Amino acid sequence: AGRVASGAAAKAESLIAGLDIAALLAAADADAAAYADLQRTWKDTEMSAEEKATIEATALAVPVTLVEDCHRHVLAIQQFLPDCNPNITSDAKVGIHQLAGAARAAFQTVLVNSPPPELRARLKGILREVGAIEAALLELDEE
Repeated sequence: AGRVASGAAAKAESLIAGLDIAALLAAADADAAAYADLQRTWKDTEMSAEEKATIEATALAVPVTLVEDCHRHVLAIQQFLPDCNPNITSDAKVGIHQLAGAARAAFQTVLVNSPPPELRARLKGILREVGAIEAALLELDEE
């Protein structure tokens, strides 16, 4: 008996290829390095204003990128859910929740780095969208 191809396997492979897990893990190292540099700006009285501004910009950019990457991955997994094997749908949903948590944690770091109001508003919109996706998965609006 032959198996009917639904295309789900190819979609899963495509999803996995698009989820750059190494980049997400590297973001933690980048954040640690950016924080170490930022600490240097608090102590180094000889540092130029330009170098300090560059370091501060990097300390902000790293968590901003992480919020954006997590959001993109959440959307990709959400789009895959209708094609997902029903027996492992919960695994995909857990991935969404983990990415949502990482996005919120990264946003907390963004806030410490004094983002401009327009960036703060844009990222809050991303978090609201991710939160709505989570609420739907958890059926929070249903009784």
